[in-house]
Amino acid sequence: MTILWNWLFVEFLLELVQGRVLVMFSRRCVKKVENVEDSRQLGFLDLPELVMEGILTRLPAVALCQMAGVCRELRKKCRSNHLWEALVYEKWGKVTGRLAFAEWQLGLAAREECGSEPCSRSSGIWLWPLSCILPVSWMNPQAQRRSKAAVGENSLMAWYWDLETGRFRFPAQVYNRENGHVGFMLSCYDAEVSYNSATDAFLASFSYPPHGPRTSVYEEDVPWERVRAPPVDTAAHELHASDCLHDLRPGDHIEVQWRRNRDFPYGWWYGIVGHTDLCPRNHQCQCHLHEIVWLEFNQYTLGSRWRKAPINRANHCEEGNEGEGFYGGVRKLRTKEEISIWTKLWPSEKLE
Repeated sequence: MTILWNWLFVEFLLELVQGRVLVMFSRRCVKKVENVEDSRQLGFLDLPELVMEGILTRLPAVALCQMAGVCRELRKKCRSNHLWEALVYEKWGKVTGRLAFAEWQLGLAAREECGSEPCSRSSGIWLWPLSCILPVSWMNPQAQRRSKAAVGENSLMAWYWDLETGRFRFPAQVYNRENGHVGFMLSCYDAEVSYNSATDAFLASFSYPPHGPRTSVYEEDVPWERVRAPPVDTAAHELHASDCLHDLRPGDHIEVQWRRNRDFPYGWWYGIVGHTDLCPRNHQCQCHLHEIVWLEFNQYTLGSRWRKAPINRANHCEEGNEGEGFYGGVRKLRTKEEISIWTKLWPSEKLE
């Protein structure tokens, strides 16, 4: 059975590359083949269900859309959420989270309440993915509502293409914001992000009030490795409820909320748990029993006012002042992947 499956899959890919497979599909969907002595005349839908499913699960997003344009039966199969779930996770899983998906669904509900007019400004963006799925005669502004309903506006397929086309700006976090500005090295800030398929990068918008009224700062061409889904559901202006303070020991990798003053949103800053000044720094270390936890930010030079900060393990709340900023909640990094992302962003020189 394994040999047969591999052979069928290889044959299918060869036909796809040579551009003959869609013609074969169309012939099968338009009329039944009367003479089946030549096995090459059998259509894709004649394959066993498991074989067909296995092929569809291996197609990239664009090919799956092209397959959906062949006939009604394939359209139904290729729009299935279980096929798009893997595609969504593979491409968008590390940069989108529950918050982004929830906001997208809220946007759909709002558009349904007020009608289709708010969507008309983006109608052109829908044409490319939909043209792979729906008849060309449907691709006009008057038929837009009918077209999107046919796709399933709240399906994973629609979610994928709203992200792919940049139509939906989603909440995410950006490492080393403003092109690695020295003032934001080894930090990660909330932003609204949209994808640009032409550059395979993101446009990020940061909102904060540096001098009185709220302003927005934009950064273009943000690469994938500098974007992540928010690891916690805490909003940028809220204090994160730390649940790891009693477990912290020297050498633990952490992220801590920090903001310049109380008008600014928090950013997440990378650091490690350090020792107290009197600790022998050996097997006799008792730092984990102390009420005060010292956070170290080794990207800064020794003696820098940003190098170390104490927080209270027992009753931690926002701590700091207008001169050195305010430290908020702490989250412990528990995976090598999270830690490695920060180490790859390490500045080439020590900061002051």
